[in-house]
Amino acid sequence: MSLLGASRTAARFVNSKNAACLLIASRNASSSTNLKDVLADLIPKEQTRIKNFKQQYGKTSIGQITIDMVYGGMRGMKGLVYETSVLDPDEGIRFRGYSIPECQQMLPKAPSGEEPLPEGLFWLLATGQIPTQEQVSWVSKEWAKRAALPSHVVTMLDNFPNNLHPMSQFSAAITALNSESSFARAYAEGVNKAKYWEFIYEDSMDLIAKLPCVAAKIYRNLYREGSSIGAIDSNLDWSYNFTNMLGYTEPQFTELMRMYLTIHSDHEGGNVSAHTSHLVGSALSDPYLSFSAAMNGLAGPLHGLANQEVLVWLTHLQKELGGEVSDEKLRDYIWNTLKSGRVVPGYGHAVLRKTDPRYTCQREFALKHLPNDPMFKLVSQLYKIVPDVLLEQGKAKNPWPNVDAHSGVLLQYYGMTEMNYYTVLFGVSRALGVLSQMIWSRALGFPLERPKSMSTEGLMTLVGAKSG
Repeated sequence: MSLLGASRTAARFVNSKNAACLLIASRNASSSTNLKDVLADLIPKEQTRIKNFKQQYGKTSIGQITIDMVYGGMRGMKGLVYETSVLDPDEGIRFRGYSIPECQQMLPKAPSGEEPLPEGLFWLLATGQIPTQEQVSWVSKEWAKRAALPSHVVTMLDNFPNNLHPMSQFSAAITALNSESSFARAYAEGVNKAKYWEFIYEDSMDLIAKLPCVAAKIYRNLYREGSSIGAIDSNLDWSYNFTNMLGYTEPQFTELMRMYLTIHSDHEGGNVSAHTSHLVGSALSDPYLSFSAAMNGLAGPLHGLANQEVLVWLTHLQKELGGEVSDEKLRDYIWNTLKSGRVVPGYGHAVLRKTDPRYTCQREFALKHLPNDPMFKLVSQLYKIVPDVLLEQGKAKNPWPNVDAHSGVLLQYYGMTEMNYYTVLFGVSRALGVLSQMIWSRALGFPLERPKSMSTEGLMTLVGAKSG
């Protein structure tokens, strides 16, 4: 069966401008519930497809690099292959060609649940196929089976001081889990390159399984007096076990977490955390080391800290203006923020030129479950006012809200008020995207990433400019 003509569904995305991501099989092309078996079938076909493509088009130019791009953090450069998701400026993120609303509709859900299970998204990211309920259940049970933490990691987490940031603890624990790496052991024993992906797969599955335990342990130690996270229940899904370990038993919070872990999973390959894992992994560092490096990038204020900054800004706004506030007063507050040289956090995006679909699905969740929450009502009011003010100011390329404008409000509503911890949740989710990509990076034999750097003097010489 042809990879690109296997079904009408696959053909629709091949013809779409968003089909640059890997389309390796039709929807539900495999009935196997074992993800590794499905990948073992797909990988040789994709290796052949890319080999043929490179032979025919390998010398074709795909863009122009400008001096501004070099100084601007390589923004906009087409410089790496990342299969699992593509970010379109007008449509937002697509996971293997599927939009967020399509994923919400098509991915399997928990019994009586309405939000997609992250296990299903991981299957989609890894294979390009919408999984069946049985395949998702297999992933849930597989992750439950692999979830136990080694004792030395538990001891290390228990010995961390309370003033060590949750993200520092998270990153350190992931690095220490490197002791469990199947890939590191196999590489030391001289495993054939063709089998690299199999050991990366095993490490990725183990790491994703263990992340909720690590994250919950950090949360309990810092905010719940070191109480036990309890045991994994193999009959529950990944998110359900995670919220239980955190100590949250409200079913709606579990539904929120399923949605949160799904929509934060991937945002193509150029963002700091995804690119970092891709770069470090290209050195054949195992998934634990690569993902730990990615989490150090995610911890930066310009990446994963944004939802916390939004909540801080909203809280200050509420304190200064009081409860319900008129549109006019809110507009004045926004203008004062901008005139003082600050930004309105949660608005604008480096790539998107519309309202972030991840914001929209969170807004829809809030409209359904917490329509009268004062903080949500404030967020909705800002959604009505801020874009017009930013357009009037004339500086913002994108005046619309991004994912961070909403997520902290939802977490706070259900009682998770510890803002320093929010990026850890983001990190648990991001593993789904970057680790599914890492499996394919090793399967396709992507080389060591080594771009050429230049000095300012060298750039001036290159373009014929006079130094000084």
